[in-house]
Amino acid sequence: MFETTKEIIEKAILVAVKTRDISTERIDEHLQELEMLANTAGAETILKIVQDKNKIDTAFYIGKGKAEEIAELAELNEITIVIFDDDLTPTQTRNLEKLINKKIIDRSGLILDIFASHAKTNEAKTQVELAQLQYMLPRLTRAWTHLSKQFGGIGTKGPGETQIETDRRIIRTRIAKLKEKLKKIELQQKTKSLGREDYLKATIVGYTNAGKSTLLNLLTEAKVYAEDKLFATLDSTTRAYDLSPKKKILLTDTVGFIRKLPHHLVASFQTTLNVVKDADLIIHLIDITNPYFEDHIQVVEETLESLNCKEKQQIKIFNKIDALTDKSKINYVNSLYPNCIMISAERGINISSLKNIFIDYYEQNFVSNKIRTDHTKGNLVAKVHSMVEDLKTTYDDFGITIEYKTSKHIHEQILRLFNGK
Repeated sequence: MFETTKEIIEKAILVAVKTRDISTERIDEHLQELEMLANTAGAETILKIVQDKNKIDTAFYIGKGKAEEIAELAELNEITIVIFDDDLTPTQTRNLEKLINKKIIDRSGLILDIFASHAKTNEAKTQVELAQLQYMLPRLTRAWTHLSKQFGGIGTKGPGETQIETDRRIIRTRIAKLKEKLKKIELQQKTKSLGREDYLKATIVGYTNAGKSTLLNLLTEAKVYAEDKLFATLDSTTRAYDLSPKKKILLTDTVGFIRKLPHHLVASFQTTLNVVKDADLIIHLIDITNPYFEDHIQVVEETLESLNCKEKQQIKIFNKIDALTDKSKINYVNSLYPNCIMISAERGINISSLKNIFIDYYEQNFVSNKIRTDHTKGNLVAKVHSMVEDLKTTYDDFGITIEYKTSKHIHEQILRLFNGK
């Protein structure tokens, strides 16, 4: 993947359209989040523009007159990039580029650029490149070539200039190769996960910047990179969390969710998001200090539903209570979510309550059993040893006794083995 070697601080105008079905407060919140995304990508927001329209303009998104006004403001303020809060069609992008004569990028393009900057592992880089190429494919025009050469910076990381200047056939070939590469990575992950079937698996999900990596670091000393920025980490990290000397669960931190997450990105990150599908328990972490936390909860729930994970057992954990100025909000949240837990992952507040939840869940989902068999079943005994870690095997003149504790899933497999099913 192509990466710029020098940080470029770009001056940006942020643009949103307010239709009748959305409030002014909601638009302001969307633009505030867009500004955070722009800042994460390396842009300084100079102006925010909201256009009131009954419906989106098919040719210019905001209408030609407003686009001409933005073109003038861009010249006056030495703007280098104009960022739109919704996805633009290829036609809209092309028309806006010609009229404004600045780099035009939409919300999906901005998020993809951030992912390209933060991708560190081979898996993450492959997933991001695939998403970028799928996003770029319908947008291939000569405009992309002059943008990559003249402007650089945001929106030009990742596949970069080489792919922009090639035709669609070559890009489709590259997409096919990346998909094959991800299939191999997924097979490797499935093989790795086979060795984890004896453990209960919990995955931490949440809106981006909710504090997932901070919580994982606190519980497991994982030393995962954590920063107060959107999408600080992209790769899932799994670590063992010791509840007691003989009780532990596997905790996984994964990529944060966000509203209007690009479809191609979700599809490309299926291998990473498989850890959510494989989880026995979902820990939904929420930033209680965010005034729009209820919207964030809805976004996460919708994303879980799209992954067919909404029916999984879930615990809602509200984080950052140490930074909460209005303490009455705690009562409000408790009334909405009676079984939730309030914590501070940063300061370790109320983590014991979270640990007790894990212990209760462990006890509910693990089975203790004793099997007595004869010496001719040595192959089955060896199989149980490969499936279970917490066990005791006793040999005597009359046979073999196996005592074990394992998950319900593995317990059922063992019973099927000895019952010949």
